[in-house]
Amino acid sequence: MPVEFLGIGGTNDGSETHPRSGGVFDKDYTLRLARAHEDFGWDRVLFAYGSSGPDPAQAAAYVAAKLDKLQILLAHRPNVSYPTFAAKTFATLDQLSDGKLTVHFITGGSDHEQQREGDYLTKDERYSRTREYIQIVKKAWTSEEPFDHEGEHYRFADFVLDVRPVQQPRPGVSFGGSSPAAYAAGGAEADIFCLWGEPLAQTAEQIESVKAAAKAAGRTDVPRIQVAFRPIIAPTEELAWEKAHRTVDAIKTRTTGGKQLTRRHSLTNPENTGSQRLLAVAAEGERFDRALWTPTAAATGGAGNSNALVGTPETVAQALLDYYDLGVDILSARGYDMLGDTIDFGRHVIPIVREEVAKRDAAKAASAREVLAVDG
Repeated sequence: MPVEFLGIGGTNDGSETHPRSGGVFDKDYTLRLARAHEDFGWDRVLFAYGSSGPDPAQAAAYVAAKLDKLQILLAHRPNVSYPTFAAKTFATLDQLSDGKLTVHFITGGSDHEQQREGDYLTKDERYSRTREYIQIVKKAWTSEEPFDHEGEHYRFADFVLDVRPVQQPRPGVSFGGSSPAAYAAGGAEADIFCLWGEPLAQTAEQIESVKAAAKAAGRTDVPRIQVAFRPIIAPTEELAWEKAHRTVDAIKTRTTGGKQLTRRHSLTNPENTGSQRLLAVAAEGERFDRALWTPTAAATGGAGNSNALVGTPETVAQALLDYYDLGVDILSARGYDMLGDTIDFGRHVIPIVREEVAKRDAAKAASAREVLAVDG
């Protein structure tokens, strides 16, 4: 199966290791970073959502209007707009990008962060709302006739979109999480299910949970699986590990007293299951499998995509292939120096992974032909 690479559509040069050098929305940097992804073999970039950050839909539209091939993954939280309005926004962006949009729906893992924009639902209520929201958006994208809706969270009458997505029957839907509620909602509704990088054994278990949820929802297919990492690469193993330890030291300096993450994330008591899982893995040890390293996650309180893969490009590529062999076909990666790491990863890691995946696919095709010849 083909493999895809997802990067980050950052709007400034700040990260966990250093403060941004300019404004929160640096247009020149945003475009430069996106162009680096396009030029160095990445497939798409994520425009993330935060209550205080730039509107990701507008940042994505800015990039989509200026680049030719790069696909967009747009993060969206259902509490910020009505689903009919969101469906119109997404369809317009799909038109603007010539059919390159996928939407990543975020239920929200922190009550405090949700409440910043007036969302006081409980976590279970948020999952129920997200599932209904996705169903409405899908129908709005595909329905050629006006339709009514009366559900637990939304009610409207006689709605139909005039602006249609370029992609048919609709753009893709992405969803993430690590709780039973997340598996149930994403297993039922998502085209892509997103996980944070954990050891291979735990990742395999989560993939099975997603498949089981899809089957329980009556699906005959299953979502594609995406897993996210923070690669730390260098020409030699020794240099890579020196770089990794410098990275953690910089993160700890930035998070002294919890100052870096108090606006969006607790360093010690995260509410969301995904972060709790990352911290539990870190408590078990620092190194797992071929290259997985947990101190970056521990230093941030398991904030988002935070487990690292450390080593030479060859080592990190082989580690990614281990996940590919589990059934992961979308590999998400983001460095701490976003622009420089995007270029290095695209130049040195992506070609290795693509070449090895092509070899695997060719071997499978040859094996299938042999089986057919024997059966024939």
